Amino acid sequence: MPSRRDCANAIRALAIDAIEKAKSGHPGAPLGMADMAEALWRHGFRHNPANPAWADRDRFVLSNGHASMLLYAVLHLTGYDLSMAEIKNFRQWGSATPGHPERGLTPGVEMTTGPLGQGIASAVGMALAEAMLAAQFNTPEFAIVDHRTYAFCGEGCLMEGVSHEACALAAAWNLGKLTVLFDANGVSIDGKVDAWFCEDVGQRYAAYGWQVIGPVDGHDGAALDAALAEARADTERPALIICRTHIGFGSPKKDSAASHGAPLGADAAEATKRDLGWTAAPFEIPEDIRAAWDAREEGRAREEAWNALFDAYRAAHPELAAEFVRRMAGELPADWPEVSARLMAQARGADAPEATRVASRKALEVLVPALPELVGGSADLSGSVGTQTRASMALDTASYAGNYLYYGVREFGMGAIMNGLALHGGFIPYAGTFMAFSDQARNALRLSSIMGLRVIWVLTHDSIGVGEDGATHQPVEQIPTLRMVPNLHVWRPCDDVETAAAWRSALQCAATPTCLALSRQKLPQIPRDEAQVEAIARGGYVLRDCAGEPQLLLMATGSETSLAVEAAVTLNARGYRVRVVSMPCAEVFDAQDEAWRESVLPSSVRCRMAVEAAAPGWWPAYVGLDGEIIGMKGFGMSAPGSVLFERFGFTADNVVERALDLLARHGVKAR
Repeated sequence: MPSRRDCANAIRALAIDAIEKAKSGHPGAPLGMADMAEALWRHGFRHNPANPAWADRDRFVLSNGHASMLLYAVLHLTGYDLSMAEIKNFRQWGSATPGHPERGLTPGVEMTTGPLGQGIASAVGMALAEAMLAAQFNTPEFAIVDHRTYAFCGEGCLMEGVSHEACALAAAWNLGKLTVLFDANGVSIDGKVDAWFCEDVGQRYAAYGWQVIGPVDGHDGAALDAALAEARADTERPALIICRTHIGFGSPKKDSAASHGAPLGADAAEATKRDLGWTAAPFEIPEDIRAAWDAREEGRAREEAWNALFDAYRAAHPELAAEFVRRMAGELPADWPEVSARLMAQARGADAPEATRVASRKALEVLVPALPELVGGSADLSGSVGTQTRASMALDTASYAGNYLYYGVREFGMGAIMNGLALHGGFIPYAGTFMAFSDQARNALRLSSIMGLRVIWVLTHDSIGVGEDGATHQPVEQIPTLRMVPNLHVWRPCDDVETAAAWRSALQCAATPTCLALSRQKLPQIPRDEAQVEAIARGGYVLRDCAGEPQLLLMATGSETSLAVEAAVTLNARGYRVRVVSMPCAEVFDAQDEAWRESVLPSSVRCRMAVEAAAPGWWPAYVGLDGEIIGMKGFGMSAPGSVLFERFGFTADNVVERALDLLARHGVKAR
């Protein structure tokens, strides 16, 4: 039987070999955390390598994602479908072992990590999802949801502000099944961290309300076992285990920043293996060590036992069991078509002007009671952003009943926690803040897009229409820059009907996050026929047409759409053929077939204008070099919204005037 150190050294050897072969990577952390990984993954971690999607598996997040070879080595050794060929192909084109872990690419990787701090923050969301699902589906005789969430992190993760935001909430929510192992090696890229990371981390986490264990020797298996047992015994508080380790353990570059982000080099790699007593050839694992790591049989037995439990649960509670299966599969309920129809019928019944943030709240009044997987929240702005409904119930941290979270003023933490809820499965998270503050959560939103998560952001106060609060609260560049994020849908609806369509799209797109850009000010309801209502789902459509081929294409979104319609009426009366195109979601429109896009924006019409109270840089793709854009060329000011719209040129009269100039430049004459 190999020793525990031999098993840990197998991780170290694979990391050294893969990084040296790739001539790229981060050897220091895998060398330093190998004993931590051995203690967790070989002594109590519940998983089944044959089925990485087993619903009741423990979750593991490598928050310091640069240590990816640590995780790949563990997954390979425990029996996941990650071959030695993939280990050898580390950081290469098309491999399943990218430089930082990526969800959906590597079996067993729960979350894409790399931006420090977000892994530990999303682990909070995963632990919360487990607690809430257990409250909703467990019965006195059947605990079908009963697993833990673990995360590894380093100093960098704890320096990042998002870890503060999320970890404070983890304690407030009493997430006793969350355990974080902190790799406290005292070194970062710039060297010894004492000069810039000098707070007492243990006292900080104790102040949050965490159980703090250690410091323990992060290279002592027995000490780590005891720490993990202590963490698991306390079910009321999340646990932080402080593990004192040596970055680059065993290497000539131990305890040095030189081991962090570059291969050791051939001589140092050989010296490291010699120091560790590792004699196997590169990429070879002795059979006794491989057998000691192999978790397939134990994992299969664990899942089979759970399957038997779930079969008994299904027999006793067939409706609950069916709902659990549906929720974990991410499927909308069977009556979704009826719910969707009610949603749209309510929106079409609106006749008085109202803000689209109010229209969104009305949509949620239909959706929240119908979709128990919806978990809402806001960054201390529930009333303003309209995310709390009559059916919303604040989370009860004693019973974990509830479907609404008060995140406090923590946009970044909120975004990362929503990612964790979505990653765990069983929930569709949505939450709100002001559009101007979306920048504070941008990296969490970016990770949602990379991972393809159904996370919904309600971003209100979407323009200078915010008014008196001034430039700090008036978004200008946020909407166009959000549109630049791949695999992100940005909907900016103009009235209740488009808002309902935006919510419908957000819920139906299971692998794409959505941002809803919603107005503070009231907007008029715009009449449509049935075909136009259906066409909203295509992202861009003809809202008001003309007889014959248009002479001017007038595009708009959100609060400026009604201005475009009003201007078109005036221009039509003056003898010009003007088509108004509403473009609530350009990403969805761009995904339509060429025939649809050509039918809406015919390439033969070069006279084009866009109107949007945002930075104009995104629109040239649609108006072309010959077109005109009425947008914001600077920041806003403090004044009533109506005054700002007039001063900055967002009036029907100005649209008409600028359109006439554009038509003249194109040599277009009235009929």
